Amino acid sequence: HVQLVESGGGSVQAGGSLRLSCAARGYTYDTYCMGWFRRPPGKEREGIAVIDSDSDTAYAESLKDRFTISVDNAKNTLYLQMNSLKPEDTAMYYCAADYGLGTSLVANEYNYWGQGTQVTVS
Repeated sequence: HVQLVESGGGSVQAGGSLRLSCAARGYTYDTYCMGWFRRPPGKEREGIAVIDSDSDTAYAESLKDRFTISVDNAKNTLYLQMNSLKPEDTAMYYCAADYGLGTSLVANEYNYWGQGTQVTVS
C-alpha cells in the first residue's frame, strides 16, 4: 500500500520561498514517476513538475523558472523548491506517484496521491 505524505506548506509573503516534501512509503515498484500538482481555489488541478526513476523531469512551462523538483532516493522523499512565490501560487499542493507514466503531467493518470499541503502567498 503506497502512502504519500506531504509537508512544508504554509503562509509566505510574495517573493518568498518554500520547499515542499513528500515522503513515500510502501512503494515497491522498480521504476517510478513522481510529481507535484496543485489545485488553486476554484480551479482545476494542474501539473507542476514530475521526475521519473531515470531522473528525467518535466515542468509546466509557466512554472519552470521558479520551481524545481528533486528526489532523494535514499530517503524516499520528493521535494519541490518554490522561489519567487506569487499570490497566484496559492493552492493546495499534492504529491502523486505511479509507474510507467514517463514524465506525464496529466493528473488523472496517477493512482497514488497524498492528502495535500496548503500554500498561501499574500
